[in-house]
Amino acid sequence: MFKTLINCCLIIPFFLIIPNESKAEIYGLKEETSVKKLLKQRLIKFEDIPNIVSKSNLELKSLEKLVQSSSFDLSSKLSQRYPKLNLNANGLPQYLYSKSFNNKTTNTKTSQYQINPSLNLRWDIIDPARGPEIKSFKNRYEIARNNYKIKKQDLIQEAKSRYHKYQKSIQEEKNAEIAVELSNTSLKDANAKLEVGIGTKFEVLEANSQLERDKQLLKEKTITKEINLISLKEIFNIDLEEEFTIEKKQKLIGFWFYPLEKIVKSGLNNSYSLQNITLQNSIKRNQAQKFKNASLPIIYISNSLSSSFSKGSTLTEQIDPDRSSSTYSNKISLNLTWNFFNAGQNNNSFRAKQAEAEAEKLKFLNLQNVIKKNISEAYLNLLKNKDKIISTKKEISASKEALRLARLRYDVGISTLKDVLMRQKELTLSQSKNINAIYNYNINIDQLERLTFLLKNKDCNSDINTNEDFKDSICDY
Repeated sequence: MFKTLINCCLIIPFFLIIPNESKAEIYGLKEETSVKKLLKQRLIKFEDIPNIVSKSNLELKSLEKLVQSSSFDLSSKLSQRYPKLNLNANGLPQYLYSKSFNNKTTNTKTSQYQINPSLNLRWDIIDPARGPEIKSFKNRYEIARNNYKIKKQDLIQEAKSRYHKYQKSIQEEKNAEIAVELSNTSLKDANAKLEVGIGTKFEVLEANSQLERDKQLLKEKTITKEINLISLKEIFNIDLEEEFTIEKKQKLIGFWFYPLEKIVKSGLNNSYSLQNITLQNSIKRNQAQKFKNASLPIIYISNSLSSSFSKGSTLTEQIDPDRSSSTYSNKISLNLTWNFFNAGQNNNSFRAKQAEAEAEKLKFLNLQNVIKKNISEAYLNLLKNKDKIISTKKEISASKEALRLARLRYDVGISTLKDVLMRQKELTLSQSKNINAIYNYNINIDQLERLTFLLKNKDCNSDINTNEDFKDSICDY
């Protein structure tokens, strides 16, 4: 009997009850690997930064988990499309014992074991609010993936910036060491002239003062270098005790020949932040549609299979422990539920979400202006620092020659040590300006890559439209 009822009445195949698991690929979730092997094998090159940050940065790993969480939320909402099955049982089993006393009839008693399971199935075949809600969670999943991409790019850019800063501090330390050497030379020359009677004590004191200033500068640059190293280790998630080396020599990481109009267009078309605002706008509109659809009827199929098993006797003079009985029933129905009036609550909520969607449009336009401004600033700063690199290189050459001539003049007695020290400070300053110009140039290149999603040129002469073919070209540096 039981099998007949199942075959006749349970019309929904069992496999439909089990929702398919979401197979959405989570962007950026890679197998965790350590960078220690990389650190022990070789120095960290500039090209290694994206790989190291992607695999080791803790903040990025945290966002990976949020992407995974969003994927599970989406899978949870997708399961609303499928039937739901509930099993209820009153007593597993339950035992009933009772006695009934009556002065005009026979006394009776009950002793019985009972099991009353029921299987209930519900399938919402039409639910107007379900579609917009699933779309909203799909948008949230896309936003989570975009946030991961944004943070990854930001962290890679920040790591590159710290790498450049550490390189800069190494070069500044070397520049300070050169200044100390030059000051030592000047002090020796001043002492030598004083000993032979053609120098003055004032020149010795002046040279000694300059030496102490340069030593102090060297200490400051050394401390700055250590601070920048700690900062670089932090973003790489490397222990402070871990030793590694980088490319110490500063160099131009690439060249940029794209016109401003092209990079602005590329930045706007590929911005994940703008995509997120568009997705947020879609979420608000889906939520508005959900409130609007909440006043529509929900149609669902329900199937209830219930049964009762008992063993023992009820309300009899004598208990028969071998007596048993069972009942089965199955009810299937098409149902409707309709919340057609709620005093305007859904309508007001719909209007609120519509207003929020309009706010997202304005936010989109504002961010577009911000992106245009940031790209234009980075582009113009790149042009400025490119010219600085060329001019400071010339300034270094001129300062070296001026220092050489000043020393020759001082040696033959037609100049003073003060002139030598001044030329020495000019050389140190011009070298420092060149170091800063290269650092700022590389930072601008990284910013433009991050903002425009375009790649820099490795070869200065690779672009046929470049005008960098004249004598004082950035290609020479």
